[in-house]
Amino acid sequence: MKRNIFSGLAGTVANVYSGQRGMTGLETAIILIAFVTVAALFGYAVLSAGLFSAERGKESVYSSLQQAKANMEISGSVIVKSSDITDNATSIIFTVRNAINGAPIDMTPNYGVTEGENKCVISLTTAAGYYNNVKWDISRMAAVDGDDLLEAGEQFGITIYLTDLGGAFTDPGIGVNEWFNIQVKPTQGSTMTIQRTLPGGLDPVMDLY
Repeated sequence: MKRNIFSGLAGTVANVYSGQRGMTGLETAIILIAFVTVAALFGYAVLSAGLFSAERGKESVYSSLQQAKANMEISGSVIVKSSDITDNATSIIFTVRNAINGAPIDMTPNYGVTEGENKCVISLTTAAGYYNNVKWDISRMAAVDGDDLLEAGEQFGITIYLTDLGGAFTDPGIGVNEWFNIQVKPTQGSTMTIQRTLPGGLDPVMDLY
């Protein structure tokens, strides 16, 4: 009798677990490998994005540094010459140099045999009008190597003849108490701006410091 009871109980327990399935070690390994693969791909994507951003940041820093090295600055005063005949300014002279030791700046003039070959553009603005890419000439100061590149340690004198601005430009007629604005725009680096006002009386040579 007892044997029949235990036999029936065993059969009942077997029937209870007969519809359930277990997970094998192979299935667990496959799931684990899938998780690891997805995590590795995600990590690689994040790492690649970080490296790309760092590389772009480095390029931006180098580009900004190159631009800074190509900046020029005015050295000394701005000299304005005038004529007793017209009672207007006839020429503007100033000296430029590299702001810091850096890349050479092409200062091929826009005057004489080099007219139209200039890379550096100079514009003149007065109360009467705007004159873009006017004619200008250079004079090489001491310690230059003879070319038209403004290099570290060199200085170029720039002269703008107001009576001959080139093209169809006419004499701007800058007279007493009138202002003018000059922009020197090299191919690299920032634009250098010079703004001065003529005094109430004009001399043959005026130092507008």
